[in-house]
Amino acid sequence: METPSDQLKELKGSFVTSLRRNNKQIRDDRALAIAEDAELLFKREVEDITTLLKVTKRERDAMLDLGGTSTTGIISQSDFDAKTFVAKDLELGLKIHNLTIKLGIATKRYNDLFVGEGREELTEEVK
Repeated sequence: METPSDQLKELKGSFVTSLRRNNKQIRDDRALAIAEDAELLFKREVEDITTLLKVTKRERDAMLDLGGTSTTGIISQSDFDAKTFVAKDLELGLKIHNLTIKLGIATKRYNDLFVGEGREELTEEVK
């Protein structure tokens, strides 16, 4: 079984390096807990942003389904509110833009802080 000291040595990235350098008196088990908690929460935030971005893109794509409530019916011109459609589309477009930027920043920062040699980096890929 690995000791906290051994586990801590396996962690890479600037966060763990800084934690050890700036807190020489910190016990290895505390340093390991801090590093693992920070990495886990940061990774979760990247995953949450990715999920929200996917959902928002789907929501925007779904706005193009103008078929009405049945599969054979079509929406009438009087039922379509162009102003609301445009406002919602632009709102979602801006949200997608901001989430894409946020995802890029969060992914890069996660990789800077927690990914060292031999560890797989997170990517910004959203399908």
